[in-house]
Amino acid sequence: MEQNSFLKGIRDGIPICLVYLSVSFAFGIFSVEIGLSILETLLISMANVTSAGQLAGVPIICSGGGLLQMAISQIVINLRYALMGVSLSQKFSPGIKMIDRFLISFVNTDEVFAVASSNEGQVGKKYMYGLILTPYLGWSIGTLIGAVAGNILPAIVISSLGVAIYGMFIAIVVPIAKESRTVALCSICAVVLGCAFKYVPFLKGVPQGFVIIICAALASLFFAAIAPIPVKEEAK
Repeated sequence: MEQNSFLKGIRDGIPICLVYLSVSFAFGIFSVEIGLSILETLLISMANVTSAGQLAGVPIICSGGGLLQMAISQIVINLRYALMGVSLSQKFSPGIKMIDRFLISFVNTDEVFAVASSNEGQVGKKYMYGLILTPYLGWSIGTLIGAVAGNILPAIVISSLGVAIYGMFIAIVVPIAKESRTVALCSICAVVLGCAFKYVPFLKGVPQGFVIIICAALASLFFAAIAPIPVKEEAK
């Protein structure tokens, strides 16, 4: 069956792999620039495969943040994967056992979820393993290349390339914000709160991990209360 072809999974995963090469390259540079070693940076990518979670977690590590900060920030940022996993599991064929579900969920990123969900009918174990293999390799190899480059490229080049990872998050937010005024205002609110924690004297001492949690939670709760998204807009 085409929906259970390992080679089809590989083919479908190649575009994701190419995107991840560039994004993880920027992450590798970013991590080495703020104090992690090449090996530490590579191991983080190989053990996590979550761009937003890694970007939030590395500053917590380098600033000596506690385990509680790390745990809460990762739960808040990565909670969407639990919801995507529940949804994707409905498309799995009966041959995908529990151990396979755990392994597949390890690389169930936004892009992998979107590609797998777009298949008609059920998807099989071989297809899913092929689909997650190339993105995982792209994420890990890109991180390694970026981390190595961070040690040999001139400082001005490193600073320039380090901006790329922030551009990735802007590219994620802008299309959604253009469609929804509520999302745009919520994003702006979170940015303003983040600036407050950066520049207001009595807020500067709050650990960075908690800043991420507080800004995301306050902005989301505020706009959920004053401007809930209508059901017809959620369907877009």
